[in-house]
Amino acid sequence: MNMPIFARYVGIDYSGAQTPTASLKGLRVYMAEGDAKPAEVLPPPSPRKYWSRRGVAEWLVELSATNVPALVGIDHGFSFPLRYFEAHGLEPDWSAFLDDFQRHWPTDEDIYVDFVRDGAHGDGAARTGRAHWRRLTEERATGAKSVFHFDVQGSVAKATHAGIPWLRFIRQRVGDRVHFWPFDGWQIPAGRSVIAEVYPALWNRSFAREDRAPDQHDAYSVAAWLSRADRTGSLGALLLPDLSPAERATAQVEGWILGVYGFVRDDKRTNGTGTVNS
Repeated sequence: MNMPIFARYVGIDYSGAQTPTASLKGLRVYMAEGDAKPAEVLPPPSPRKYWSRRGVAEWLVELSATNVPALVGIDHGFSFPLRYFEAHGLEPDWSAFLDDFQRHWPTDEDIYVDFVRDGAHGDGAARTGRAHWRRLTEERATGAKSVFHFDVQGSVAKATHAGIPWLRFIRQRVGDRVHFWPFDGWQIPAGRSVIAEVYPALWNRSFAREDRAPDQHDAYSVAAWLSRADRTGSLGALLLPDLSPAERATAQVEGWILGVYGFVRDDKRTNGTGTVNS
């Protein structure tokens, strides 16, 4: 019988709308415990009906303090392509990237992402990229868009630019209680909680929609898939995607979408689900 690595599985469908303290209908959280079906996690009682980005970050800090190993999947980019680091003369170090990005894109402050994009706050013009710049993991995942590709259907650019400073916030508060995969290494220390980037489109068709709204279903699907992958024993291989040493080094700077296979066979790209596109 397979022994699961984790006891809790959290799926977060993220949103880059409005400000970090705004109540966001599109920001949803689901959690599965053990082999139970995922259930929606609602924010603490307050005048706000829905989660805010700050509220989710604070909840994840609290979750890490329970010492119950959890696997958390968040659907925005955690880092940028190597071309971004090269263009701006940055060291290929994720912790330094988080600090540098937050200085230029302080989207953990009470502002809209568009305030930085429009030059009214921060210094986003000094830390930007081009919409055709893609990370290796985005090239391997069918349909994944660049973290710089704003204002298009299915874009994760705004959520990414809104969410990265909150990864820094969590990291500063939890220390080594949480393993940010793969930046902290591909191997997960025993008993450690993990926060990883996910792409709900890989899995949301695998589960019946039932009465869930699209954002709810994406968060549900992430939690359900993570739980199933762990309990069936397939998660371990996905935490160690089939990458060359050079690709693995690149992915530790750019990040990797959990569930995207690393290999490319016969010049065909995988679609992130284990099958190969013709």
